[in-house]
This record gives sequence, structure tokens and C-alpha cells, in this order.
Amino acid sequence: MSVRALLGAIKPRWRAGDWVEVRSAPEILATLDESGRMAGMPFMPEMLQYCGKRFRVASSAHKGCDTIGSYTNRRIEDAVHLADVRCDGSAHDGCQQGCLMWWKSAWLKPVDGGTAQAAPPAPPADAETARRIEALQRQTRAPAGESDAAGIRYCCQNTELLAFSEWMRWWDPRQYLKDLLSGNVKPGTFIRYALIAGFNAVWRRVSRNPMHPYKSGTARGKLPDDSLNLQPGELVQVRSRDEILKTLDGKRGYLGLSFDVEMEPFCGKTYRVLRRVERLIDERTGRMVRIKRDCIVLEGVTCGGCLSRNRMFCPRAIYPYWRELWLRRVS
Repeated sequence: MSVRALLGAIKPRWRAGDWVEVRSAPEILATLDESGRMAGMPFMPEMLQYCGKRFRVASSAHKGCDTIGSYTNRRIEDAVHLADVRCDGSAHDGCQQGCLMWWKSAWLKPVDGGTAQAAPPAPPADAETARRIEALQRQTRAPAGESDAAGIRYCCQNTELLAFSEWMRWWDPRQYLKDLLSGNVKPGTFIRYALIAGFNAVWRRVSRNPMHPYKSGTARGKLPDDSLNLQPGELVQVRSRDEILKTLDGKRGYLGLSFDVEMEPFCGKTYRVLRRVERLIDERTGRMVRIKRDCIVLEGVTCGGCLSRNRMFCPRAIYPYWRELWLRRVS
């Protein structure tokens, strides 16, 4: 196979920055099986509101980290994430994770340049379209008999990730070529974090510390309950890495919430509070989890997949969760 043919086979159909239009509901519904999926990927009711609208492609979703079990990247075929198009949880009892949704190419059509536009008024749904939309609503819950005394089990793209993705070796070079060819990662960024990953791999062997670059917390004794009662729109500064490590246990956790290595680049910087998170679906179990303590999401602060082991350059841009103890209010 020639180099040109090889690149043609690897190059994703969509590049970051391309403009697309979401197809109409009847067009998309025609691509789905009776379970409301295409090649295992659910089309969720929350996605219907975007039909007919134009968006910029945020990233090629040719891979995504498995947050169900392995925390490694998995291969995903022919899908993208759209810029600023996140799930609002309206069909899943108000889940507040705010995940970027996956969009199959068959659900989109290319447009020449443009800007984000409102969709034209949709024609009244015919009987078949209405029936299939109603079926989509039912598919947000587990089949009858699978829910139990623990409560409803929900189904969404996150809970079903393993059904529409494939296991992939972390060192598979094709994923990194796609990162570059799709525009997901700029060459300078790629080189920088590839060098860091290489250094970390060598250092793990030399230092015999398999957890590097994860550094254990140093918390001792009972920590103060530093409740700020933060509200959306307030300015906060993320405390320094050293300050936060002093609040963490040996597993880098504080009151059940982990401080991930992907959160470290935001230390010392100032952001606005996006929202308080009080409920979200655990993708491992499909159960709704009620958050009992402070849990904060910050505007524009998402996981970059640049420092973690085995999930390099994941494009999911997941919101990390912050304890108020890790933040300070900015006057």
C-alpha cells in the first residue's frame, strides 16, 4: 500500500473546524435500529433539539477514554464531537454531567463554511416519526426487569460506550496519526506531550514508581470544612498543586472525590463557576448518583487527555469535578 493510500485510509472524514449541519429527525431516525442505535451507538432524545442546525466540528471522535472500567482509550468508528454541544440530561432525569455527545457521520451533512444558525421550523412529525421518537424516550431506561430495588437504570451514550467502541493498544500509531490528520492536536502540542509521556515512561522504570506522574496526597488528620457555597458565575482561583496535595489521601482523594493529574494544569488559574453538580449517572452501573457534598464544575475547564497514562489525547473533554476546598473565591 502506498503512503498516500495509507494516509487516505487513516485520515478521518471530518477535521476539527469543519462545518456540518445535523440532519432532520426523520433522516436520522431512518439510520437507527429498533433499539435506537447505529452500529451500537445510541441516538439520544437530547440530540433531537439540534436537528437542522449548523455547528463546527470540535474534534474527530475516533477514540475515547473508557470511563467504565479500564480508563484507556478505545477505538470509535466514524464519529465526531460538535463544538459546545453537550447533553443537557433532559431525557435522563436531569443528569448534570454535561457530556459532549457522539455524532455519527450519517447524522450530519457537510456545509460550506458558515456560522451557527437556528434550525428552520420543523414540519409536524408524521405518525412513524412520532412513534420512533417515543421509542427513543423509552430507550433511555434499561429494559423492563433490569431495574430493581436500587432504582432506575439509565442508558445513554456513556453507559453504552463499550457497545460501540473497540479495545485499542495505547501504542497503536494509527490513533496518533488521526490525532494530527484530523486537527484534534496541533503538531507543537503533540511533540510537547509526546516528549513528556516518553520522559514519564522512562522515569517510572528508573524510579521504580509505577504511579508517576501521579503523586500521592499528604493529608494528615482532619481537614477543615472549607465550604464556600459557590454559585454559578462566581470567580474562583484554583489553589496550587502543593496546597491541594495537602488535602488528599494516599489515593489522591478527598471525601471520595479524586484529584486527577489532568486537573493539575489548571492550578493557580482563575475561572468562573459553571454550576454545582448534585446528580449524575454513574456510567458503570447506570444508576443516578446523588452528590451529597460540594461538587463544582468550572467554565472552560475540561480534561485534555495530555498527561494521563494510556488515554493520551482523548477528545471527550470531560468536565473534572472540584471540591470547594481546592478553590478560593476571587473578590
